[in-house]
Amino acid sequence: MAVTAPLCAGDWAAPDFTLPGIDGRNWSLSDIRGGRPTLVAFICNHCPYVVAIIDRLVRDAALLRAEGIGVAAINSNDPVQYPEDSFDNMKVFARAHGIDFPYLFDESQEVARAWGAVCTPDFFGLDRDGRLRYRGRLDESGRLPAAPDARRELLDAMRLVAATGLGPEHQVPSMGCSIKWRETP
Repeated sequence: MAVTAPLCAGDWAAPDFTLPGIDGRNWSLSDIRGGRPTLVAFICNHCPYVVAIIDRLVRDAALLRAEGIGVAAINSNDPVQYPEDSFDNMKVFARAHGIDFPYLFDESQEVARAWGAVCTPDFFGLDRDGRLRYRGRLDESGRLPAAPDARRELLDAMRLVAATGLGPEHQVPSMGCSIKWRETP
């Protein structure tokens, strides 16, 4: 079932975290931010929405990082219900798609809950102070291949945040699979 993320609201400040990355390092939000605008994407390995956009996300993340914007992705899905989203499978997925930014595992799901993440993909574009300025989609293509002239909404939004500290006035929410929450006894 497709879920739509809520739009950017007010002056929300991103909660810090420390999570293990597939590179063997523990990453905190402050490590990734480093006093600069930052993109945090909640993704997973199996969601058809993520699979459809991952190569475009990796492409745009490389451009953003080259412009000094921090980028990380977090997988918060329950690997018991969805073994394809396990930490080991995150490494396989990252290699297959050339993910070269921190890909982090939120095994407790506390970070996803603290951030209010609801779907994969769910994008959080932060300004230099860690305030939410963009909570939209990658582009208009969704699960379809992108048209050659598709507007790169996430890329443009993050460049605007970097230049002005503000997000775009018009934002279209991301859509994807719901986060797979751990069953509670």
